[in-house]
Amino acid sequence: MEMLRRVLREERGQAVVFMSLVVGIVMLGFLALALDVGILFRENRMVQSAADAAAVAYVEEYTAGNTGNAQAAANAMAKLNGFDTTLATNPAVVTINNPPSQGNYSTASNYYEAVVTKPVPTYFLRAFNKMPTMTVSARAVAGGGLSSPTCICLEGTSGEDLTMSNGAKISAPSCGVVADSVSSNAAGLIGGAQVNAQSLAVVSTTWTAAANESNGGNITAATKQFTGASSCSPSSPALPTYNSGLCTADPLSQFGSGGSTYTVGPGSSASYTNTQTGNVVCYNALTIGANTDKVTLNPGIYVINGGYLTFETGSGGLSNQGGNGVTFVLIGNASLTIQNGANTNLVAPTSGTYSGILFVQPSSDTQPITVDGGSSIVVNGEFFAPGAAMSLDNGTSTTIHSNLVLKTLNMYGGGALDSTPGSNLGTFNQSVAKVTE
Repeated sequence: MEMLRRVLREERGQAVVFMSLVVGIVMLGFLALALDVGILFRENRMVQSAADAAAVAYVEEYTAGNTGNAQAAANAMAKLNGFDTTLATNPAVVTINNPPSQGNYSTASNYYEAVVTKPVPTYFLRAFNKMPTMTVSARAVAGGGLSSPTCICLEGTSGEDLTMSNGAKISAPSCGVVADSVSSNAAGLIGGAQVNAQSLAVVSTTWTAAANESNGGNITAATKQFTGASSCSPSSPALPTYNSGLCTADPLSQFGSGGSTYTVGPGSSASYTNTQTGNVVCYNALTIGANTDKVTLNPGIYVINGGYLTFETGSGGLSNQGGNGVTFVLIGNASLTIQNGANTNLVAPTSGTYSGILFVQPSSDTQPITVDGGSSIVVNGEFFAPGAAMSLDNGTSTTIHSNLVLKTLNMYGGGALDSTPGSNLGTFNQSVAKVTE
């Protein structure tokens, strides 16, 4: 009997030891599970910071023109936040999506999404051979960084620099519009007018799109909008040397009632053109294409002294023949008009003082520039007229493969303007990228 009691006492001791071991193992399991959960919570917090930093770094490099370095910059910022893409085991992955794959900016081509993922080793789950790693992931969307070549520079310092109405459209997807006005109505769109550009920047700090779009006016989502921008003030080209006493009358006066064919500009007939120094000619006025005339423009620099430069319909619907390598300089408040139905095709010089410049009007001259309804103007060259108000109206189709420098631009009645960048008008830079999502 005594032996039985001794055996029972020994078994109770073994049970205590066994239960202690079981409880210890369970506690270790809970500890390991808590460790797994804690690590995952920590990694989830860190991966969001890595995604935010990667998105901003990518945008700043990409919009600064360092496109080849953008991914490396995103990877580097992820590494600084604990997510190294170069590890041999369980490396992080930084994926850039443009436009973002989801969210409010999924259709905005100037916003970038960074998705950072990484397998994180587990302890409890690894011990049971269930899940040796778990993947953490986060996304961030950044925008705001921009390096935009300006192709439309409006130098009016107050009031409405850009006025658009009744279906007028600007298409400048590879460059931007800058309005120097400090007024809250610096740029206004009504009645179905639309701006689709890389950027629309205004000097005003009080301008808002919401207050200046009405009745279907629209600044597209792809057009980045900025207030408080620096003014665009490109340098004025020097005026050519000419002798006003040798300027001739409009050659049109030499040619009857219409249907004539003649050539103007350097090298044309001395009876109505005096070629001055080099390749400069001067007319007190010049009409191209009146009364179905067929007028050929020789290459060179045309000074219009105090009168008018007018393009009309011309023979076969063409306002001019030739016109390759020409620059028109409007002096003494000379005016420029492209009339209803005119169809011009003009190309600026590719070298020399006026390389890339088609029309020059000094800033002191305030004569307006008018492109009337139904005109089709295709030009390769800059309009440089910082004191002028330009109007494009009534179905105008205008393709300008360069820049516009004006005081104001008024577009209405279906006027359309396609613009691409030429020379540097003071590139607009907005280098501070921001996380938006």
